[in-house]
Amino acid sequence: MERGRTRGPQRRTVRALAEALGLDGAQADLLDRAAQSGRPRGARPAPTPAGGRARPGRPAPREASADSTARAAGARDDAPPAIPAELGQSALALPRDIADFTAREDALALLARLAEDERPAHPRVVLVSGQPGLGKTSFALHAAHALAGRFPDGQLSLDLGGMSPQPLPARDALGQVLRALGVADAAVPAGTEERAGLYRALVRERRLVLVLDNAADESQVRPLLPGSGPAVTIVTSRNVLPGLESVHRLSLDVLAPAEAAGLLARIAGRERIEAAPDATAELARLCGYLPLALRIAGQRLVARPQQPVAHLVRQLAAEENRLDLLETGDLAVRPAFELSYRRLPAESQLVLRRCALTAGQDFTAEIAAAYAGRSAARTELVLEQLVDAGLMQAATPDRYRLHDLVRLYAGERLAADETGQELAEARTRAGRWILGRAAEYGLRFDPDHATDATGTGGTAPAHLTEAAAWLEYEHPEWLAALQQAQRAGRHREVVDTAEAMHWFSDRLLSWGIWAEVFQLSADAAHAIGDERVEAVHVNYLAWTYVTCLHRYQRGIELATEGLELARAVGDREQQGWALTYLASGLRYLQRHREATDAFHRAADAFAEVANRSAMIGRLVTLRGAANCLRESGRAEEAVESRRRALAGALELVERWSSPLIHLLAAMTAHELGLDRAALKRWPAAEKAYRQALVHFEAVGRPDSMTKTLTELGTALIEQGRAEEARELLTEALTDLSAEGPRGAGARH
Repeated sequence: MERGRTRGPQRRTVRALAEALGLDGAQADLLDRAAQSGRPRGARPAPTPAGGRARPGRPAPREASADSTARAAGARDDAPPAIPAELGQSALALPRDIADFTAREDALALLARLAEDERPAHPRVVLVSGQPGLGKTSFALHAAHALAGRFPDGQLSLDLGGMSPQPLPARDALGQVLRALGVADAAVPAGTEERAGLYRALVRERRLVLVLDNAADESQVRPLLPGSGPAVTIVTSRNVLPGLESVHRLSLDVLAPAEAAGLLARIAGRERIEAAPDATAELARLCGYLPLALRIAGQRLVARPQQPVAHLVRQLAAEENRLDLLETGDLAVRPAFELSYRRLPAESQLVLRRCALTAGQDFTAEIAAAYAGRSAARTELVLEQLVDAGLMQAATPDRYRLHDLVRLYAGERLAADETGQELAEARTRAGRWILGRAAEYGLRFDPDHATDATGTGGTAPAHLTEAAAWLEYEHPEWLAALQQAQRAGRHREVVDTAEAMHWFSDRLLSWGIWAEVFQLSADAAHAIGDERVEAVHVNYLAWTYVTCLHRYQRGIELATEGLELARAVGDREQQGWALTYLASGLRYLQRHREATDAFHRAADAFAEVANRSAMIGRLVTLRGAANCLRESGRAEEAVESRRRALAGALELVERWSSPLIHLLAAMTAHELGLDRAALKRWPAAEKAYRQALVHFEAVGRPDSMTKTLTELGTALIEQGRAEEARELLTEALTDLSAEGPRGAGARH
């Protein structure tokens, strides 16, 4: 270039070259600095390839020349930059792979498919994100080692320090990568943009794998991404980095139970793990299927070869000790969470802590807001930020979840960072909001509060569907709030909530919670000192034992107690309900004569009360008496009693048409079909069953419809209509397989 007089170009030559190449000012400065750095300052040994091996057929690498750097700075030349043919010995060489790496087959397959493309249209960038402890770094390094054969120009790994107080700046990261690519120190540009431009030029034709581990944010990563070429970049981050464009996203999750057991087996020994399958399954569950926790648990087993797996399970079962035990050597779960927590804004820290107070496996922004003392809209925004930060999971589009170990950590922070008064205020505020919502929704099923008729097209009205869905899904929250209110002495709230729930409880008879709900309310009523209210809630408890738990003798005892309380205050309606539950318990014990007498006395008590609840109670007693007649072999008398009950139910349907009344009519018609079937009156039984289906459909009760369809199928078979019965029974079995935790029946 200088006619052989110098080994480096003179400044005027470089300027002329920059002008000829059409470089802008920054690029020309970059070219000038690179040219100056190219002048000899003494001999340097040629670098060796990563791993100490040189590929055959390649010349020894040389420092970046002015010509190569000019092209890197933007020269319009299709030839690849004249960078070293092989990577130099570098501190960025891949760490060793993990021999017991387990699972992640689908994610590895995605990377393998990406690597197969020899000439990709766009740079191949894979973002691996997820909460702390998922093994993102292990996955990225394992993948890079697996891809090494396809990327012979080198494999590099750089820790960006995203969780440290001062993450590695993009400029410094670029400097390390450029030096790893063989660029001399003096040839590394000063500015971030110039370094990024040089990096993109250097890798444009190079088949490299670069692992950028532990990224903090988009601004740190973006300058390190290739502009084109065959390189593969794998970025790991606890944050989802939503601002990164045109990247393949891999969101890692916890391991499946079988995968977790497999990882434990590879660490602690297959024979030992397979000899204790139940303990291993429980150990994996206590670790939350989190790879880091599983690895620590496995290492603890390795260090204690004589200790049974079940012993470690017993130790981890105590929640207060679990995070302490999930630490061995330099591996620990708590610090992994701590790093992410400390980087959160104060408001996000508070919301995360308060989410540890929720009772359900997942929760809505409204529930979290009640605990956090924020608006639902603001809380939802913070929850989304926590999802992006990898400390919260999006269970569904409108529900969130804390990993079990993150919940334990958040609970620790709650105890450490907040006062007892702050926690009490949060629990009280949230509890009152939750119980208020539960009472509001529960009252929608109360015949004295119901304002809407049934829906159309075989569905319950929308406001009832919404209420039922909330009460069912959020029952861990409102039950926990009810327990908390009882402990705090807020007895009136407990009584009011249970009172609002008692008609809704008819919809879910097989739920195991009603005994606790009504025991709490009966105790609260006793604490208040109001015998009439206590009679009401003792009666609810009696209903639970008879109808839900099938503990008939205990139900009879409670009904007798409720009857005495009601008599003491002269409450005829509650006497009627106590006698109804007493009679139902006697009926199930096959004491039909006593039961029939109690049903009749209950009907007399209801007849003295002029309200909707008492009218419903009278119809329930007529149904119960008819059941006693049929079950004692007096089906003809049962039919007559049932017809009167059905006529009364249909009259109430015409007057109020509430879902509860429709349900009562449906059940009465179903039982009339059973009465007629007992008499072999199959056409009449068919008519009653079809009438029941109309009312069950009106309130959206497929569980009860299934039973009626089955009985209807039997009636059709008895009439010689087997094909029609087959279609109906097939439908019944299909519905039964999809049936949730519902029972059937009004209070009886």
